[in-house]
Amino acid sequence: EDCRMTVSKLRLGAYVLFAICAACPVFAQPASLPPEWEVRKLLDALAEQAKKLKPILEEVKPQEWVSNGAPEAYQTQWKSVREELDYLVRTTGELSKNPERVTAALEALFRMQAMESMLDSLETGIRQYQNPALADLLRSGMTDNAVHEEKLRQYIVQLAAVKEHELKVMNEEAQRCRVQ
Repeated sequence: EDCRMTVSKLRLGAYVLFAICAACPVFAQPASLPPEWEVRKLLDALAEQAKKLKPILEEVKPQEWVSNGAPEAYQTQWKSVREELDYLVRTTGELSKNPERVTAALEALFRMQAMESMLDSLETGIRQYQNPALADLLRSGMTDNAVHEEKLRQYIVQLAAVKEHELKVMNEEAQRCRVQ
């Protein structure tokens, strides 16, 4: 009986505390996250734009560049870029299913950045050893994806701020309960 009364008092106290905190600007929430449908739309656009690079990469023939003096490392890099592209598409799909997973969001961003870094180098090889027009086409695809990358980066910062705020509130509440 005493436990039930204590639990009831704790609940009432929590409701009162919540009402006070909600009205107090010191405890204001950080900027909220965009709706899930908007995040999914961003991730779908990012994946679709990345997929558009596949046909361009299929036209790249680094194995033929070696006879023109290109380092063999371009072949490995070309394979890695294609794999990273597949990983990026898969990672954005996973993130789309659960957009509040910070680790999945970071993985998508890091994969995108790794792919871009390799594409920059590969673009140089394409321009020098194969076809400058194909290099321009690849650069155009990379530029189109830069907008999505920036939006993803902003989303991750917002997501981290929200999660950090939630953790702070949970910690403060746990400390308050411990004191009581």
